[in-house]
Amino acid sequence: MVKQRELVLIPYPFSELNFSKVRPAVVVSNDSYNREFEDLIVVPVTTNLSLRRHVVRLSDSELEQGHLIAESVIKVDRILSVSQKLVRKSIGSVKKDVLVKIRSILAELLGD
Repeated sequence: MVKQRELVLIPYPFSELNFSKVRPAVVVSNDSYNREFEDLIVVPVTTNLSLRRHVVRLSDSELEQGHLIAESVIKVDRILSVSQKLVRKSIGSVKKDVLVKIRSILAELLGD
C-alpha cells in the first residue's frame, strides 16, 4: 500500500488531458483512505521553479527518505486523484512539515 507523504512516480496528465508524462507526485491522502480505496490523492512535483502561487519548495533537506535530481516545487493547486495501480515506483517521502505546508495551501484554495 502507498502511504501518505510518499514521493511516487505516476503518469500525470497535462492540463488538456490529452497526454501524460511520468513525473513525481506527493501522496496527500491519508493511510486510512489509501487502504480503503483504489485511488490516491496526489500533488505533482516539478523542477520548473518559475514563480507561481500555491507551491511548496522541495529539496533533499525536506525529504525523510530519497533523493531529488534537482531542486523542485510541489504544485499544490494541481491536486489529482489517481489509481494506485498507476504508481510506477516510490522514490522517497517528504517530511511531516512539508505535508503541513501542503494542507495549509489546500485550506486556502478551498476556503471561502
